[in-house]
Amino acid sequence: MHKRNRLFITAALIYALLGGLVALTRLAAPDLLPGNVPRIHAHMMLLGFMLQFIYGIALHVLPRFSGYPLYSERMANWQLYAANIGLPIMLAGWFSWNNLLVGIGGAISYAAIAMFAVNILLTVKARAPGR
Repeated sequence: MHKRNRLFITAALIYALLGGLVALTRLAAPDLLPGNVPRIHAHMMLLGFMLQFIYGIALHVLPRFSGYPLYSERMANWQLYAANIGLPIMLAGWFSWNNLLVGIGGAISYAAIAMFAVNILLTVKARAPGR
């Protein structure tokens, strides 16, 4: 497995542990964490855990299923950086009630999603034999 894909899976597990900790903290001491805690928890679990786990598995498996190499390793690497820069910025915005940070982080996270979509679509698209 490519190191980048292992990093996606590792990041996913870290986000899952942190997201669970946020939820448990909120249950034990509702006023302890500042900011929009439900959104923080939801995005840690969905963009952090679920989506990054999907990134790591899909970037490994889908090229093998299609019979073609990943369209762009460079794009997948940039996707890793964008996903793991955008989400913490978004989370910082929700912790501090700063919508500008939420927007910047969200745009960077969306860029990672778009890179993934383009890379996978170009990897698995129908190709003529011998190409």
